[in-house]
Amino acid sequence: MSFRRGVVRQSKFRHVFAQAWKAEHCIDDVRVSRVTWDGPLCAVNPKFTAVIIESGGGGAFLVLPLNKSGRIDQATPTVCGHAAPVLDVQWCPHDDNIIASASEDCTVKVWEVPDGGLTGPMTEPVVTLEGHSKRVGILAWHPTAFNILLTAGCDNLVCVWDVGTGELVYQIADAHPDLIYSVSWNREGNAICTVCKDKALRVIDPRRGTVLKVKEKVHDGTRPMRAVFLSDGKILTTGFSRMSERQLALWDTNDMSEPMAVQEMDTSNGVLLPYYDPDTNMVYLCGKGDCTIRYFEVTDESPYVHFLSLYSSKEPQRGAGFLSKRGVDVNKCEIARFYKLHERKVEPISMTVPRKSDLFQGDLYPDTAGVEPSLLAEDWIAGQDAAPLLVSLSGGYAGAPSKHRDKLRNKPKLLSQGSGADSSPVPRQAASPMETATAREMESEGVGVVFGLGLSKMFCNESFSLLRFRLSPLEK
Repeated sequence: MSFRRGVVRQSKFRHVFAQAWKAEHCIDDVRVSRVTWDGPLCAVNPKFTAVIIESGGGGAFLVLPLNKSGRIDQATPTVCGHAAPVLDVQWCPHDDNIIASASEDCTVKVWEVPDGGLTGPMTEPVVTLEGHSKRVGILAWHPTAFNILLTAGCDNLVCVWDVGTGELVYQIADAHPDLIYSVSWNREGNAICTVCKDKALRVIDPRRGTVLKVKEKVHDGTRPMRAVFLSDGKILTTGFSRMSERQLALWDTNDMSEPMAVQEMDTSNGVLLPYYDPDTNMVYLCGKGDCTIRYFEVTDESPYVHFLSLYSSKEPQRGAGFLSKRGVDVNKCEIARFYKLHERKVEPISMTVPRKSDLFQGDLYPDTAGVEPSLLAEDWIAGQDAAPLLVSLSGGYAGAPSKHRDKLRNKPKLLSQGSGADSSPVPRQAASPMETATAREMESEGVGVVFGLGLSKMFCNESFSLLRFRLSPLEK
């Protein structure tokens, strides 16, 4: 079943538009990594931006404050503790200063970044996780349990770690016969979905290591696939058809015999990276090497996945970082923000819903997952599950005046506002007896003469002409 474009329906996200930030707010002269790995190469949270970069003699990545812009000097300190190129970085959802990195050196390292950012090269991690025999390219923090990190490597292993102790608590060794392309947790963190080079989609219990559901040949193409769990338990996958056309598919885990929706988009070679927002049920697709970002809304109404629009630019993207909802600007009705990687630049792109009201838009910002974890690592290992703890975004709303502050600042000041000139009221000149008599005569005939400041030019001219016309017979 394929879903249709152009269907008119009611949705508050129908008019979402994307806009790139101005050049002065971009990060320039960043040597983005050229590693041959289909990953985002970037991770963003409300405090920092992390970008994997080119480096000699090992792997490194930049960590910059989120509000950093302008040119990056080559002497800028980096996180450089890996012996081989870094393939993936992910910020911890429960601590904005903790980041994990995976590398071709077969290790995963966890780092703690100071609040103000790096002041020198960081080479000593908090903990090093060693359990893979080949390069590690996938990282996924547990959404609700503190210090639980999942890793997957080219050795076809899925490992679950307790970062607090550095212990390997679970290992899934026999579920995947070939290279793992992606791993995603469900919202409660009691299941994961994976896609593999054998073209199969699997739903796995990570604590038991058992495969709960499997669907063979999710996409017929041989190119890499991606899968992401949605908040209601459905799974969205991206891949390629037999004719190398890029596809998007939606699956119901209760019945995976047929997809709920499928769409074929184009024949580009770039892998489509899906970014899912559980608060709005929107999915953004960023293709590596593409110049576009497509976005969709997932609903319970057929055809279930609704195309909204796309953002187009002239420069292809090497990767992209997706900012968590806690970092968006609610005063501007921004619902998502990407950090697009160019060859030597990082460019923020805002997704905004146009609204006229200056009030906080609660329908756009339902309570979202906060920093506080629902469980400790030992609780989750013992078998407990919990939904994310939610927080309100209304605390980040600064009020109505901020929306028009820049516009008011650029307007010329009136005399009454004090601009260095005399701000006292301008006295009105007294009318002559003839003008007074004429005005009374006009008023008695129903013609109003308005005196004062602020009249439009046209109205003043017409009034003056009428006044002169009525004065002429009297002057004679």
